[in-house]
Amino acid sequence: MNNKNLMNHAADNIRILAVSMVEKAKSGHPGGAMGGADFINVLFSEFLVYDPNNPEWEGRDRFYLDPGHMSPMLYSALAMQGKYTIDELKEFRQWGSVTPGHPERDIRHGIENTSGPLGQGHTYAVGAAIAEKFLEARLSHTMMQHKIYAYISDGGIQEEISQGAGRVAGLLHLNNLIMFYDANEIQLSTECDTVMNENTKMKYQSWGWNVLEINGNDPDEIREALKNANNEKDRPTLIIGHTIMGKGAIKADGTSYERNVNTHGAPLGQESYVNTVKNLGGDINNPFVIFDDVKELYENRKKELLKIVEQRHIAEDKWRKDNPETATLMDEWFSGKAPKVDWSSVTQKRDVATRVASSVCLGILGEQVHNMVCSSADLCNSDKTDGFLKKTHEFKADDFSGAFFQAGVSELTMACICIGMYLHGGVIPACGTFFVFSDYMKPAIRMAALMQVPIKFIWSHDAFRVGEDGPTHEPVEQEAQIRLMEKLKNHKGQDSVRVFRPADAGETTVCWQMAVENMDTPTALIFSRQPVNSLPEGTDYEQVRKGAYIVNGSDEDYDVILLASGSEVATLLAGAELLRKDGVRLRIVSVPSEGLFRCQSKEYQENILPTGAKIFGLTAGLSVTLEGLVGSNGMVYGMNSFGYSAPYKVLDEKLGFTAENIYKQVKMFISNK
Repeated sequence: MNNKNLMNHAADNIRILAVSMVEKAKSGHPGGAMGGADFINVLFSEFLVYDPNNPEWEGRDRFYLDPGHMSPMLYSALAMQGKYTIDELKEFRQWGSVTPGHPERDIRHGIENTSGPLGQGHTYAVGAAIAEKFLEARLSHTMMQHKIYAYISDGGIQEEISQGAGRVAGLLHLNNLIMFYDANEIQLSTECDTVMNENTKMKYQSWGWNVLEINGNDPDEIREALKNANNEKDRPTLIIGHTIMGKGAIKADGTSYERNVNTHGAPLGQESYVNTVKNLGGDINNPFVIFDDVKELYENRKKELLKIVEQRHIAEDKWRKDNPETATLMDEWFSGKAPKVDWSSVTQKRDVATRVASSVCLGILGEQVHNMVCSSADLCNSDKTDGFLKKTHEFKADDFSGAFFQAGVSELTMACICIGMYLHGGVIPACGTFFVFSDYMKPAIRMAALMQVPIKFIWSHDAFRVGEDGPTHEPVEQEAQIRLMEKLKNHKGQDSVRVFRPADAGETTVCWQMAVENMDTPTALIFSRQPVNSLPEGTDYEQVRKGAYIVNGSDEDYDVILLASGSEVATLLAGAELLRKDGVRLRIVSVPSEGLFRCQSKEYQENILPTGAKIFGLTAGLSVTLEGLVGSNGMVYGMNSFGYSAPYKVLDEKLGFTAENIYKQVKMFISNK
């Protein structure tokens, strides 16, 4: 056990570095970082197990930061581990820096998750804890015996997602999850008692958590709480640490700056900064320093870790020799490569809903991809993720031998938990709900795109043809929203999200194949509720891999190109029969993925949709969904309302999604040209 004076000195060192980073950048959040320094120091210098020589070691403990604005605290502690240099700390919040304002996932530097939107970070930790349990059930305790640590603030507790995360962790008895709640009672614009008066301890206890309440700035109390949490056999643990916002901060006039709202979200200011660094024992002329005794503290921990890890590696090597086939599987699962799937046994019926076709594909994945977890927000029999469930069984408390996560009615929680499963490593997650409820998931979709998490989003009930459920359940603007994200590029120049809306069962199979192959970005799969007429016999479904392709009509001699995705392709085909009787020459193009189409050569794009061609687009969503494809000379027939309540065939008739109206609209479009 380290001397208390040394631990306090190390925490003060973190405070000095954190406040100096913010002051130098003239931007940031010093107060929380100063208050949390004691916990992060005890955790990192005495408890967190990692391999100093291999930051990606599968058996390492994970640490998930929820309040990303407290990044100076994390960067400073990681610098003491040797994962950041002092010069890198000085570049906080600058262009090209590895120390951005909010942490961005970087395993080499010890950053397990991108964090910023409050509530998501600790929910990733719940997902990681589930992943560890899932993998332990398949790989043994020898390979999966680590802990998942999370750090949450008052803001994270207030965000509604914390309700879902707390419920799930308690329900599933995630005793490998340890979360520190930095209860400093101060938030950005006010004190916490202005906005909350709940009993957080009783709330988490009601969910089945082991709850400990301590002085969060006392290293001895922190240490005992962490020991208790590590020994807990049945429950996740919440450590409520009452901390001091801006601990050690001194105003320009020499009075205490602690517990002040103004320390939360802005630099202290030059005179206060000078007084604070001096008060904490730093050299104002050279504040970016790790004290000699603190260096020794972390160097001693490194020596301890090398011994701990050596014994773990010896046990792991023995396990590998005794279980060569399972060891090979583990290496494949953690490789980040796409799983090998034999799709040859897929048999799709014609003229079925694409959600039904998706269910067939999920059944194949449930049989063959043994590190895949599928989830649904209480809709598995409707979004047809039960195709996967039929090949396995649900997670239950203390039993993770199954591979299906029943998330309950909590779309955002579900999405973040699934993201956390992937962040842990070794697991391929997929999650489903109705497309209209993707609105709940938008913050998670964005974070998955930022972190390049190849989660599979499964969205059924893709359009107004939900019918009797009415406008509340009819997605109209949702496709336009997700396709806006499809246009964003990530740091590697890839589409941030790969979006597929297949036209029939055959396209669905190929879209699922590409989704499984895509291990670089999230994939969105959008399926119909209602049956859809299949594309013509002889359709070359491999062309789906190009994002857009000709499914019917002339390659060269045409009067107009008809273009759509999903269910609307069949409507165009029906309308084409009437148009051809009038002598109209047509080309019909299916565009299941505009993003993928835009990745093709300019020559291919021009061949499918020539510049200046007359193009008519049909979409059950907002017209803007297709406007980039039809061009300035084109026309889009789309939706301009939230929809109506009626059987879907009635809605097709009333809203003009019929062969007869397509005939009428195309004829007017041609004549106006």
